[in-house]
Amino acid sequence: MADHTISQPAGRSLLLVLHDVAPHTWPDYQPFVEAVDALGDIPMTWLVVPNFHKRHPLALASGFRQMLDRRLQRGDELVLHGFYHVDDNPPPRSARDYFMRRIYTCEGEFYHLDQATALERLEAGMALFQRFGWPLAGFVAPAWLMSEGTRQALSTLPLQYTSDPQHFYRLPDFTSVAAPGLVWSASNPWRRGLSRIVCDLHSARLQQAPVIRLGLHPVDMRHGLSRRYWMQTLQHLLRQGRTPLTKSAWLASRH
Repeated sequence: MADHTISQPAGRSLLLVLHDVAPHTWPDYQPFVEAVDALGDIPMTWLVVPNFHKRHPLALASGFRQMLDRRLQRGDELVLHGFYHVDDNPPPRSARDYFMRRIYTCEGEFYHLDQATALERLEAGMALFQRFGWPLAGFVAPAWLMSEGTRQALSTLPLQYTSDPQHFYRLPDFTSVAAPGLVWSASNPWRRGLSRIVCDLHSARLQQAPVIRLGLHPVDMRHGLSRRYWMQTLQHLLRQGRTPLTKSAWLASRH
């Protein structure tokens, strides 16, 4: 993978990114999104799953799709986020694979795919976006985990970028662009407490960073501590004068 760093222009930005967007998770996000909208014109990037856990296909969710159509009209961005968002590969065979696929996450759909299977799912997701009339520039793998086969597949497609927790990668050559992010693990109380500490320390180091990504997940919206953290952090970054942008808009500014 190429790893060329692109120079940073003046100005500071923030990117508000909603992960795991699907009909099933929209009720978690809706109150938060409405609260963000009340703050003003703050574009968001929605990481959309075509068929979340093989139980929530977009094709059968016309009302949800109409909501996303309206978000596009507001200036938001939709990004392809896996296809099923679940690891349906054969069981892990090594200790490393067991850790990555059963302890770290059970949703690393693209972590173990060969090129042909990855290409098939990517093309199926792209076809859905085209069917619904949604512009598509980016792909983000569930849990940011991508196999070499997935990288090979992405290098053949007309997508503009992918990302991991701290970088964007321009496609097709995976040119690296530093883009640090904050993310919580909010599934239980001790993880939420630790996430708050880690994010506070990390955000203090990012005061002068050209961009900060806020990576939200549906589970964050189910707990007052994490939900308040994201709203307070967003408001703090806006008061600092950071410009809210979508992923594509920010990347377009990096020349």
